[in-house]
Amino acid sequence: MLKIRLRRVGARKQPAYRVVVADSRSPRDGAFVETIGHYDPKTNPETVLVEEERALYWLRQGAQPTETVARLLRKAGILEKFRPVKE
Repeated sequence: MLKIRLRRVGARKQPAYRVVVADSRSPRDGAFVETIGHYDPKTNPETVLVEEERALYWLRQGAQPTETVARLLRKAGILEKFRPVKE
């Protein structure tokens, strides 16, 4: 199963994350299919940049977002656009 999840990048004690589509069995920072955005929690306010088209494509293909990514997608308004298409 494919998951949309965060992949940690950045220096020690300065985390930044990439939003990636990966197989659920691969490790957190292991192999992935595609990078669809990035997230920086250290800025004020936190920076979230997600390619909307690619995120909607992977959601339609059945990729499941993790809880954290679902929160980020909801904040960006992408999950609301996915729901009407689904119903």
